[in-house]
Amino acid sequence: GNSSMLSCPPKSNRTMVIWKISPKVGGHCTLGYRADWNKTDRTNCSDSMNWKFRPDWDPTLEIRQVKIAHEGSYTCEVQGPEGNFHRQYHLTVLVPPRMTLYCDDQGNPVCKAAAGKPAAQISWVLESNSTPNEEGHDNGTVTVFSKFTAYSTNMTNSTCIVSHPAGNWSESIAC
Repeated sequence: GNSSMLSCPPKSNRTMVIWKISPKVGGHCTLGYRADWNKTDRTNCSDSMNWKFRPDWDPTLEIRQVKIAHEGSYTCEVQGPEGNFHRQYHLTVLVPPRMTLYCDDQGNPVCKAAAGKPAAQISWVLESNSTPNEEGHDNGTVTVFSKFTAYSTNMTNSTCIVSHPAGNWSESIAC
């Protein structure tokens, strides 16, 4: 959902700049700028991808409202009197999971980290013999479930911890 900026090699007197974009999903896309004609061109690029500024001034690529579909390889090629230069990026999109903690019909705490990418890790503050279950989705996200099974039955409060590269969350519940 955020915007992302990818920069090119900082060279003066650029004669040509080409962004070659190869997403994991969908077709290739190119954005080009030719200085001698002062002309830009785009082929098969979505409206969410464009020059951040004027390409003759700064050829930074802006990806607005980044989505999983934007994952892939991004290469900027710059041509000028000093030679040809390129910079390559491999864009990976993180999707933070939605955490919920609830009590099942048997009174056991269940922790759920829904639709995260990559899959979240679930742990409990007190040791549990639970094994997380994962459910993959078509869009590349994963939902992880974990049911707390206590070693002792005199527990009143259970705390679930969800760990993910996009952040960490914890919640407590009494069932």
